[in-house]
Amino acid sequence: MTAANSTLGQGSYSTLPPTTTEKLGKLLYWPAVAALIVGALYLVFAVYATGQSAWATGLLVLLTAGFYVYLSRGGFAWRYLFPGIAGMLVFIAFPLVYTAQIGFTNYSSTHLLSESRVREYLLEQHDAVEEQVLGYSLHAEGAEFRLALQAEGEAAPRWVSPPLALRSGKELRVDLGPASAALGAALPLPELVKHREVLARLVLVLPDKTALHYLGLREFGPVKPQWTANADDSLTRTADGVLFKPNRDTGFFESADGETLQPGFKAFIGAANYTRMLFDAEFRGPFLSIFTWTVVFSALTVVFATAIGMLFAVMLNWEGMKFRTTYRTLLFLPYAVPGFISILVFKGLFNQNFGEINAILDALFGVKPAWFADPFLAKTMLLIVNVWLGYPYIMILCSGLLKAIPADLYEASALVGASPATNFFKITAPLIIKPLAPLLVSAFAFNFNNFVLIALLTDGRPDFLSTKLPAGQTDILVSYTYRIAFRDSGSDFGLAAAISTLIFFLVAALSLINLRLSAKAQK
Repeated sequence: MTAANSTLGQGSYSTLPPTTTEKLGKLLYWPAVAALIVGALYLVFAVYATGQSAWATGLLVLLTAGFYVYLSRGGFAWRYLFPGIAGMLVFIAFPLVYTAQIGFTNYSSTHLLSESRVREYLLEQHDAVEEQVLGYSLHAEGAEFRLALQAEGEAAPRWVSPPLALRSGKELRVDLGPASAALGAALPLPELVKHREVLARLVLVLPDKTALHYLGLREFGPVKPQWTANADDSLTRTADGVLFKPNRDTGFFESADGETLQPGFKAFIGAANYTRMLFDAEFRGPFLSIFTWTVVFSALTVVFATAIGMLFAVMLNWEGMKFRTTYRTLLFLPYAVPGFISILVFKGLFNQNFGEINAILDALFGVKPAWFADPFLAKTMLLIVNVWLGYPYIMILCSGLLKAIPADLYEASALVGASPATNFFKITAPLIIKPLAPLLVSAFAFNFNNFVLIALLTDGRPDFLSTKLPAGQTDILVSYTYRIAFRDSGSDFGLAAAISTLIFFLVAALSLINLRLSAKAQK
């Protein structure tokens, strides 16, 4: 009976008919795939239509790889790896390559557009032919309107348009005819303002084929281009015939006598931004000072935070200490409070005139240091605040590492009469510094890019004097880069990208060191 039931069960399982859901899924599978492919191709075409052929090619390759991985048997092994690889390419590799590429250009607030777009912009500039400008009035005729044009000083209209609906849309050419029939009252200025967007798209054509363009709320007239394009990519100014050629070293259209046209265009300048960091004396001085301060700031923060955090961890590891849990909670508070709040609180405490720190120093010693005006004091203040924010992290790490040290070592040390200092330098420090080293390298890399502290506390001030680019004495590389790219240095994105690329390689080197130390710590 059991065997029969088993056989029956197996037969029933193997011959179960597909459910309605399975049938529907099989029926909709390929139409859904086709819809996804069509949508992907449309997306690629939309990117290509904007003139970004390189980006369209990269997107096409990525989407093609995705469809191959998930639709073919050959790509089955990559189905779980593809999302991670694609995400790494899109969110890590692409921004890095794009930033590095900008570092080899003159991309800035004065060189935002491509050369072709700047040429198109200049060719779109026109001047009105003043002697042929005609005034106009707009007259309602039922639900439609008529335009009447007359020269200045004339009472009667000279030309009249056919009835127009004045609906928004594309540019519309309208043939004008001689004024014959009487028109209604002209619309007042507020009504003209309501229709100005539609009127601006009209091109009125006179019987002699002269095209009149919208020139304002009261005038239409013919226009003439300011520039004429030449076969060698140069432009000729129609007013005086001066030739302007694209200078791809400076990113401007320039004449033979050095006159330049605005706006400039983005151009490839090679390693000029990198050589500027090294060989431009006016830039190299502040840059090297900021680079040195960045390294010193990061290193001293790690050293002081490690010393204080390790000291507190060793003290709190003493089981005979009363209220040890209370002390641990209080010492952990700087890490529990959001960092930006602590920074803003310290900014108030260090205020020269109203801060509590200067009030205490004035009462005790009669001094009120200028924390934000003096470069040395400003750097000292940054270190104090950053160590305050960073030591709880080290304290927690060391507390965990201390638990892993065998108690037998301290008992043996006590038998020979070793002092607490000997225990620390001979037992505690050697045993925790090895696993702690990779984490200290990570803390150094973090402080190397600690933009929030600088931006909220000093904003890089005080500034260096007589520098080509504004630079702060408390700036670190990342805040200096931000200042160059988005603040008061003309938005020099190319130079900022070059510095960002340098920061990347420095942090990447620190990461490699971190990996090496981690590998050694595990041995």
